[in-house]
Amino acid sequence: MRRRPADFRRPVRRRFSHWIWALFGLFTIVGLVLFVVHHNQSEDRIEQPVLERNSRLEQVAHDRLNFTEEISSATSFSRQLAEQITLAKAYVVIAKEHSNLHLAWELSSKIRSSQLLLSKAVMRGEPITLEEAEPIIKSLSSLIFKAQDAHYDISTTIMTMKSHIQALEERANAATVQSTVFGQLAAEALPKSLHCLNVKLIADWIKYPSFQEIADEKKNSQRVVDNNLYHFCIFSDNLLATSVVVNSTVSNADHPKQLVFHIVTNGINYGAMQTWFLSNDFKGSTIEVQKVEDFSWLNASYAPILKQMLDPNTRAYYFGGLQDLAVDPKLRNPKYLLLLNHLRFYIPEIYPQLEKVVFLDDDVVVQKDLTPLFSLDMHGNVNGAVETCLEAFHRYYKYLNFSNSIISSKFDPQACGWAFGMNVFDLIAWRKANVTARYHYWQEQNADGLLWKPGTLPPGLLTFYGLTEPLDRRWHVLGLGYDLNIDNRLIESAAVIHFNGNMKPWLKLAITRYKPLWKRYINESHPYFQDCITS
Repeated sequence: MRRRPADFRRPVRRRFSHWIWALFGLFTIVGLVLFVVHHNQSEDRIEQPVLERNSRLEQVAHDRLNFTEEISSATSFSRQLAEQITLAKAYVVIAKEHSNLHLAWELSSKIRSSQLLLSKAVMRGEPITLEEAEPIIKSLSSLIFKAQDAHYDISTTIMTMKSHIQALEERANAATVQSTVFGQLAAEALPKSLHCLNVKLIADWIKYPSFQEIADEKKNSQRVVDNNLYHFCIFSDNLLATSVVVNSTVSNADHPKQLVFHIVTNGINYGAMQTWFLSNDFKGSTIEVQKVEDFSWLNASYAPILKQMLDPNTRAYYFGGLQDLAVDPKLRNPKYLLLLNHLRFYIPEIYPQLEKVVFLDDDVVVQKDLTPLFSLDMHGNVNGAVETCLEAFHRYYKYLNFSNSIISSKFDPQACGWAFGMNVFDLIAWRKANVTARYHYWQEQNADGLLWKPGTLPPGLLTFYGLTEPLDRRWHVLGLGYDLNIDNRLIESAAVIHFNGNMKPWLKLAITRYKPLWKRYINESHPYFQDCITS
């Protein structure tokens, strides 16, 4: 049974203390090493030639103190005090663990005195003098020797601090997981403005029967099955994101009236989608909206993914109240159970009369005319996609479990990965190769979830293995939902930019630099936009 983290509801600011303690541990170890080198000479260093130091102090007496240089200097009292403070702090922790509270109190008192002296030096802008440093250094050295006599030697100190650091690392890791959970929740939450827009549009869908009548008429349009036109499919429950995809595509098309968009959503958002696309003009393009619940052929007896979705253990894993810290929260995202995400593997069944389509994710923005994609030579392949292995980590071994013989016997771990989000599908070649059956086979093999991480890309890599045609990288540029440093020239040259990642452009989490690329395609003329989005 997976367990919810015990501190799941702690305030977010608590996470910062973990890092502060971890840094303290690291500085302690550094201080230990430095002190081991100098400690045995600490008494002698008090008696080092005073004339040389006084001479140096006289030379800089009228100059402002550069405390960074002072604390770094091997001959300064500030450096010696800092080293002793670091070691004394370690002994305070150990003394407390051994219930030697009096020694811990004495050490803490001297630490405060040393810190006060360092602060005074910074405030007045002058180095610490021998007369100021000598009594504190001697008394602190005496206490450190006292701690050593109490068997708190250097090796014991190091081992104890290592155990503390290990414990702090575990707490920091737990905090990191918790932070990921919070980030994931923020990325998945539907903003109130978008929810408002959906509610208003659904109300209109119910209130005005004319919308439903027009939608029924469009179902019989010959344009939706005309292979002389350019067909795009989008599967989404996000109305505004889908609208941006459509609007950006038609805005950059040479002949927008020749474009046909096939949108599939769920029953909850169907009315809102229909109302929005019926009440907005997209330069004469044809837009068909369907809901996935109408696909009666897509059932558990046909689709293995649906059968797996209905499995109680699978649903408990994604929706159960208890969670396992060992599992990356991103891999427990319920979006992986959304049938809309898996419709890309059933495009020939959804559109049996079409020959070629371009698939677009709802988090992309189109910047150039995409119709040339339909005339590309696919060389008999089914899937046209941009490869992502320019970076070494986007290869098959990163997505699939090659320790399993089913995978290792059939696939090259170094094979190049590619991107979902903007794909050209030759549906004639798809049907000929019976690609959907290949997808079903791999889903059945992965019934226990051990062959790949959740998502649609890993089964896609298996399904279209040997059937993928690499496209020029400029057709599809990824990373705008997580990478802050994408080259502007690459973005400008891209036909499609993809906001893959958690920082979606419709969220407050969005990367500010990229957000205008998405916002420019929002249709602000609709009266509900002002009511919901901007208010």
